Amino acid sequence: MFSRRDAMRTAALAVVGTAAAGGLGWYLVEEVQATIREDDFTQIGNGIPTVVQIHDPQCTHCAALQRETRKALSAFDDDELQYVVANTRTTKGSSLARSHGVSHVTLLLFDGEGNRQGTLVGRNDAEYLEEVFRRHIGKRGS
Repeated sequence: MFSRRDAMRTAALAVVGTAAAGGLGWYLVEEVQATIREDDFTQIGNGIPTVVQIHDPQCTHCAALQRETRKALSAFDDDELQYVVANTRTTKGSSLARSHGVSHVTLLLFDGEGNRQGTLVGRNDAEYLEEVFRRHIGKRGS
């Protein structure tokens, strides 16, 4: 027999499950939107300094650099510094890497006009990257 207590427990679990699924849905939507923005090379030279990661999604060093880069970028507003990912497993991404003579696990720093101002090769931690990004855009630490 299905008791009132069982009904209350089921209702509570349904509410928790729905809330969790909704939160996951929002997270996935935001993640997809961020990924689409990060793949938009037209941002380079749009007036906002840009960090371009030359990235192989199957490379553990690239994934680690991406995590640290995203942490460092969280200290900046979208209108101060933007982030683009050149996936070397795509024609567009590998072409961009070749045109700049670089390989994966690399960050390219562009000014707002799209001129390359610097290159960082290899893994770096978020604290160091934030410092480099601040110098790149001419902003003092907070």
